Amino acid sequence: MTEPRQLALRLSLFYAGVFMVIGVQLPFWPLYLKGKGLNPAEIGLLMAASYFVKIFTNPLVGHVVDRRGERKRPMLMLGGAAVLTSLLFLPAEGFWPLLAVTVVSYACFTALIPLGDSLTMQSTVAYKLDYGRIRLWGSLAFIATATIGGPLLVDSPRLAILAACVAGQAATFLAVRGLPDIRPTKAKDDAHVSIWPLVSDRNFLLFLAATSLIQVSHMIYYGFATLHWQAAGLPGWIIGGLWAEGVITEVLLFAFGKRLVAHFGPVKMILFGALAGILRWSVLAVTTEPLLLASVQFLHAFTFASTHLGAMHFINRSTPPGLSGRAQGVYASVANGVVPGVAMLSSGWLYQSYGGLAFLAMSVVAGGGLLLGLRLNRRIKLA
Repeated sequence: MTEPRQLALRLSLFYAGVFMVIGVQLPFWPLYLKGKGLNPAEIGLLMAASYFVKIFTNPLVGHVVDRRGERKRPMLMLGGAAVLTSLLFLPAEGFWPLLAVTVVSYACFTALIPLGDSLTMQSTVAYKLDYGRIRLWGSLAFIATATIGGPLLVDSPRLAILAACVAGQAATFLAVRGLPDIRPTKAKDDAHVSIWPLVSDRNFLLFLAATSLIQVSHMIYYGFATLHWQAAGLPGWIIGGLWAEGVITEVLLFAFGKRLVAHFGPVKMILFGALAGILRWSVLAVTTEPLLLASVQFLHAFTFASTHLGAMHFINRSTPPGLSGRAQGVYASVANGVVPGVAMLSSGWLYQSYGGLAFLAMSVVAGGGLLLGLRLNRRIKLA
């Protein structure tokens, strides 16, 4: 029998490994691709591909996992494949080879995340754990990677960025090996239940649409903030510090997230993310002054963390255990896959054409998430 504290520690190590990788990919991977000779539009296409692969892999993996019940062995297979396929970036040169490696490598790695979220949310119910306090270790790992990586990776050879990414994936694989094979409690025929009632539910669709728009409002930030700030003359330690600041406040929100969700509910947490996005992206559009950037980077606690917590708890409260893997897969493939992928297709062109003003488009997108979230909030109150 796994002790709750031991389980929480093992899950925390999993998130730490995952976000070591993301702490390299989000701030610094565009620099790696630039070092490979790609222009902003091509970088945007590769970043879009990394989201589009989730459309197919995440629901498929979630379906298989729900039918079999087990999570650990599929996660081990995906984690090991992510390490091996990422090494293929080393010989790949040119847009098409890099695109092929991106599709395969990201398909393996990103499929791990909804499985980990599903396992963690099941554990919060079975062992009375706090999801936010487990997930915050991922944010702390991101902070450490971005802070250390700022001065080390911004001006380093591209090989250093790839090496840091592969090291994080190896750490993730080792963390998965330490996880117990916890299986959700479900009815005998839950694995054969159709997913149609879930994806045809109007509230679930509104939830997907609202969270997708809020998440997609980060696309210019994720794809081009580092390049934009570097072009404005900001040194690596400031760029790394700006990324770290956002995630430090994210950690604080995760630490107290259980109380916040209990008080406000999942939908209002999503609404907070939309409101913060409108303000945050508007400021990033008009300035590269470090103090002004720092004054709004704390809003990442809401644009990402508040939205993510609201989404996890919405899924956990509205989805039967036997559909949890598929629900997480659908959410990941839509809100973190197809919609951001479509947006990333145009983000390279937007940034190449308008520079920092492209952030204004992200403010409009966050506003759309706010309108849909308000509608969802009204429907739930009336239900």
